[in-house]
Amino acid sequence: MNAAPLCALATVSANGRPHINHMYFAWSGAFEVVWISDPDSRHSRNLLAKSAAAVTIYDSHQTWGRPDRGLQLVGTAGAVSGRAAERAARAYSARFPYDPAADPYPFYRFRPRELKLFYERILGAGTLVSAKVTGDTLRWERTEIFA
Repeated sequence: MNAAPLCALATVSANGRPHINHMYFAWSGAFEVVWISDPDSRHSRNLLAKSAAAVTIYDSHQTWGRPDRGLQLVGTAGAVSGRAAERAARAYSARFPYDPAADPYPFYRFRPRELKLFYERILGAGTLVSAKVTGDTLRWERTEIFA
């Protein structure tokens, strides 16, 4: 997750229209992705209607034909408050020069249910490992090899 400052967040509107947004992110806890956002943005409005979301994180400087790595996460997301917002603010400000006075937007948190990892240098070319996420633990589901 350190490989890139940006991730892509996919959401769905109340009428089923997909939307994708690139954003700066940090993480708190086991694979929880956090960010700040304007509540009037399309993805924030979509999350009010449907909490289902997906996130992908990868280093955009990778080179075709060389070992790649990245994460695909599927779960739920929404605005947070109270202690969850405090944890998100700590994680975000540890990664970016966040100033709550200059950036008064609320924090959002994504919690994954499923994770797909590709890390070709360690797992081998074309290998994807899928896992279920439960709290701080991963339960491996399957390994797929596309070589």
